[in-house]
Amino acid sequence: MDSWEWNKIAGAVLGTLIFVMVVRIASESLFEVEPPAKPGYVVEGVEETTTATNAAPKEEAMPDWGTVLKSADVSKGQNISHKCEQCHDLTKGGPNKIGPNLWGIVDADRGEGRNGFDFSAAMKAKGGKWTYDELFKFLKSPQGYIQGTKMSFAGLRSADDRTNLIAYLRTLSDSPAPIPAPNPQAAAPASSQGGAPTTPGGPAATPPAGSSTTPAKAPPAATPAGGPPKK
Repeated sequence: MDSWEWNKIAGAVLGTLIFVMVVRIASESLFEVEPPAKPGYVVEGVEETTTATNAAPKEEAMPDWGTVLKSADVSKGQNISHKCEQCHDLTKGGPNKIGPNLWGIVDADRGEGRNGFDFSAAMKAKGGKWTYDELFKFLKSPQGYIQGTKMSFAGLRSADDRTNLIAYLRTLSDSPAPIPAPNPQAAAPASSQGGAPTTPGGPAATPPAGSSTTPAKAPPAATPAGGPPKK
């Protein structure tokens, strides 16, 4: 085979490679799909990432447990508890799993007394009890509330889900934790603090800027009938 034949073969191979590259570039430009700016839905139990790294999280107001526990949906809480059962046993006398047994968890000591479970140093250092408020804050973001805990669950964003779950966990006890008395006025409106009172007897309202603060003169006394008294 002479050099002319070799040149034809090399040219054919080179041309084929160039054609494949052109087709690939053209197809990518035609069928490229831009990713959405925001996901269409959020998977429950997975924290959504955000680019705002310097924004301080807002402190969440605690529910009025004396009111919400009486109206909570315990059956919904039981359904939500199936997520807990991946790592916890909920039965009386049940074993510890990846996490401790949760029977009687409401108002129990935190970081101790769970059938010998080896809690993290962060959980032991936190101490205290699993009150309604503490469970409510912890279940929203375990890692965010107690940094260093072994619990890797992303948390429950919905306040209703946490309330229903806590209402169900409360039933898992021979002596359920007492429900406190309703206290709907626990958080006073911000508008009622720092302002001048409007009740009778309170300080007078501040006059608008630019207005005179000189008290108005009293009108002259009426002249009695028959003219002024004679001196």
